[in-house]
Amino acid sequence: MPKKKKPRKRSRPATSGIAVILRRTAVWLITAGAISIQASSCGFLPTPSPPSASSTERSGPTTPTQFSDCRQFFAGGVAPSVPKAPMDRELCYEAFAILHSGKSKTPVFVAERLTRAGIGSANEKRTNKFFADARLPRSERAELSDYKGSGYARGHMAPAGDMSSPAAMAQSFSLANMVPQNSTQNSGAWAKIEQDTRRYVLRAKGNVFVITGPVFGPESQAVGANRVRVPTHLFKLVYDENTGKAWAHWQSNSEDARAGRPISYGELTQRIGMELLPGGELR
Repeated sequence: MPKKKKPRKRSRPATSGIAVILRRTAVWLITAGAISIQASSCGFLPTPSPPSASSTERSGPTTPTQFSDCRQFFAGGVAPSVPKAPMDRELCYEAFAILHSGKSKTPVFVAERLTRAGIGSANEKRTNKFFADARLPRSERAELSDYKGSGYARGHMAPAGDMSSPAAMAQSFSLANMVPQNSTQNSGAWAKIEQDTRRYVLRAKGNVFVITGPVFGPESQAVGANRVRVPTHLFKLVYDENTGKAWAHWQSNSEDARAGRPISYGELTQRIGMELLPGGELR
């Protein structure tokens, strides 16, 4: 008898294999989506990385400050532009101006105009009489008790060493001019920057505008009953009106801080989110 032929297997069309892959992919995506939603609702997903320590936590469009009674402390008479905040207050003193934050209970920045003659006569005796500025509401200011036992120094932003009159020296001890500062940095690396700035002013041929301020990173802490913010970094911008040159010092508020190379004005602007000089032409 003749052998029966085995039936030939029918080959699957190529499209059926593609369909299987697509079905499996769809199932995987649906499953992954369900897992993702469930994990998110349970808080298992990794959180985004926090902003860098250089963040000032001030964001948004900038608006000019006014300082109508003390424009002499700003280059061209134009005060800085900063992101608007509800508890910022402008304070004018004899030798400096402060934009004060009622949120941090510290300056946002402190501005000075330094000259060779002024620094040359800045030999006033330190008063060391710190005081809370009565022009600020109690709810927006630091008190002497906030620093007591905090472990931090009351760090001048406009240095006492820049003051050339008894009144200016006394006013420089306003707590509105202070930030909680690491004691070693305050008397060491930061003091060197202040001294170097004065030495430069003694060689300059005209006005030198200096703007100093704190920077609050996401990990910054607070001290005292009034929750005075502790900066993670400090900056000092120096602008020589005669030469048109500007540079900035940037330093961590820590015991191991060192006086390193200055950074450019443009880089400082990016880090702090404020235009400290008019027009930003030095960026």
